[in-house]
Amino acid sequence: MNIQSANECTRCALSQTRTTVVFGSGTLDARLIVIGEAPGKNEDEGGAPFIGRSGQLLFSLIAEELMMSREDCYVTNVVKCRPPDNRTPLALEIAACAPWLEGQRAMWSGKVVLTLGLTAARAMTRSKAPMKSLHGIPVVRDQLTIVPTYHPAAALRQGPSVVAVMRADLAVVRGLLS
Repeated sequence: MNIQSANECTRCALSQTRTTVVFGSGTLDARLIVIGEAPGKNEDEGGAPFIGRSGQLLFSLIAEELMMSREDCYVTNVVKCRPPDNRTPLALEIAACAPWLEGQRAMWSGKVVLTLGLTAARAMTRSKAPMKSLHGIPVVRDQLTIVPTYHPAAALRQGPSVVAVMRADLAVVRGLLS
């Protein structure tokens, strides 16, 4: 389970439209694991997760609320290839990528996971609840403590009220890390 074999993956149709497999970045012994939904355009072109506007907002919030930098985190996505037009990944695509995420999980030493958006929250918690019911509430599963929050793209679209919720959810993460 490594980036080289991921680069050769053809388990789903996303392999036909991707520019790059966006496997993950950061140190595997990070105290905080950040999991998003799927790469966007910037990530597909740049080869790393959360390097666009959403990532800028995310890591400014993490810096302010957790006193951590991007380098202090391991960052990945549920799906490793960009869905066309940034659509939500299909269940088939999530299932095809699940072994990659499981392989990454086996290498992490961190026990606190911040999920971004409903796709990542559901993939990690196995809940079917809406984000308004999931965010900020820690879920323990497979020796990980998972804290769902809104995707930073939602905060960019919807503004300060979503940012405030994300800050409150990050305060929960701060308590778990201390």
